[in-house]
Order: sequence, then C-alpha cells, then structure tokens
Amino acid sequence: MKTLNYVPPRILRMPLLQHKVGLCKASIYNRINAGTFPKSISLGGKSVGWLESDIDQWIEQRRAAANDDQA
Repeated sequence: MKTLNYVPPRILRMPLLQHKVGLCKASIYNRINAGTFPKSISLGGKSVGWLESDIDQWIEQRRAAANDDQA
C-alpha cells in the first residue's frame, strides 16, 4: 500500500512574511501595489496571508535576477 505524503499549502501571516523576505510591512504593500510582489489571499474578515510557495518563487526570481546582473 502506497502512502501519499501530502503537505498542505502553508500560509504566511505578516510577521512571518516580514521575517522571511526581510522587508517591512510598508515595503511589502508598496511592492504589491507596484505589481512586483505576490498578492495576499483573504483568510476571512480582515485577515490575509500569503502562500509560502508564491513567496518562495518570488525569492527565487530575485536571486536569479541578481545572478543575471552579476554575469
């Protein structure tokens, strides 16, 4: 019998997001408004979060762009 190792998507709330990306809240929202940062998802009411997979992809894109600039 096969066991599936399903890992549900992880949602990051603002404090953990700030720690992970190294940006303050204002910088995150400025980048969202500029279209250069992943948008939040509604968690109900006024609560929002970000999919960790979207943030990981954004970080990887930034790393790749920095490597391209150095080449």
